[in-house]
Amino acid sequence: MTENKNQYRFDSVDLILYLWKKKIPLMVITGIAAVASIIVSLTIDEKFESEVILFPAASSSVSHDLLAMNIAKKEIMKLGEDEEVEQLLQVLNSDEIRVRIIEKYNLMKHYDIDPAGKFPYTELYREFNSNIEFTPTKFMSVRIGVMDKDAQTAADIANDIAALVDTIKTNMLKERALEALALVEHEYISFQNHIKSIEDSLTRIRLMGIVDYESQAEVTNQAYAEAILRGNTSAASKLQKKLDIMAKYGGAYVSMRDYLLFANEQMSRLKAKYAEATLDATQSLPTKFVVNAAAKAEKKSYPVRWLIVLVSTISAFIFAILLLVIVDAIRKRMDEIKSQL
Repeated sequence: MTENKNQYRFDSVDLILYLWKKKIPLMVITGIAAVASIIVSLTIDEKFESEVILFPAASSSVSHDLLAMNIAKKEIMKLGEDEEVEQLLQVLNSDEIRVRIIEKYNLMKHYDIDPAGKFPYTELYREFNSNIEFTPTKFMSVRIGVMDKDAQTAADIANDIAALVDTIKTNMLKERALEALALVEHEYISFQNHIKSIEDSLTRIRLMGIVDYESQAEVTNQAYAEAILRGNTSAASKLQKKLDIMAKYGGAYVSMRDYLLFANEQMSRLKAKYAEATLDATQSLPTKFVVNAAAKAEKKSYPVRWLIVLVSTISAFIFAILLLVIVDAIRKRMDEIKSQL
């Protein structure tokens, strides 16, 4: 144990002595690295960061949220979960948002990219992705982070991206809702015309004197029987004509009347679906909740110059030690080879 401690102390002392012996080249290399890192850090453009924190809303239709009879089922105030977070991230990373932001802020010029270069859009998209990021948080929210050399531009871009989320997602949902509305509307109008044709047929039968078949048939049969018993042939003849009309059209009247009741119930349900489809196609609700809007940053976030200088200087110092050790080892080996010759 004592031997190990002495050996460790001996190695440590040797290392300190070695560093002292090589202090001049170490100081020169480290000093040059420090000065170079200071110069380089001063040439790096300053960037300001702004961020927006938002929660996705639960996925549901406008009609479900506003027309649902069961209050417990309404999700208009409910926050989204894992699925909605993933959907929100997909929307944020969509080409449409990227193109709109690039066009609005003329980022090709803003990022000093030559449009006549070899790969201008590749460079533009790389710069866009390095300055704008979308990340989920552990609280089921999404962070929109924007870095830019202009503090106000960074805040404006972050807020515009958050606003575009509703626009992009609403347009996607409305495209489908409009198709659904067209189908329901066609069915609604067709069924409405069908009911009108039945009502018109019933109206023609009613003009023939059949208004309430069951009660009319009972009363007319009773009156006919009494006319026969009394020998009133004239009244019996008139009643017979009424009975013949009821016999001819009564069955149709009852069938259409009963079907019309059923059809009106179906029409009521179809009308409710039509109202829901119309609401989904013409109205929209926010698809996210903004917790923190972006504000203009008061101080830069990048670069951290002292950290760049510190890391560069320490790295240069360690590299210088390794380089000197390797050079001395090679020199020692060369001397051994020469002595053996």
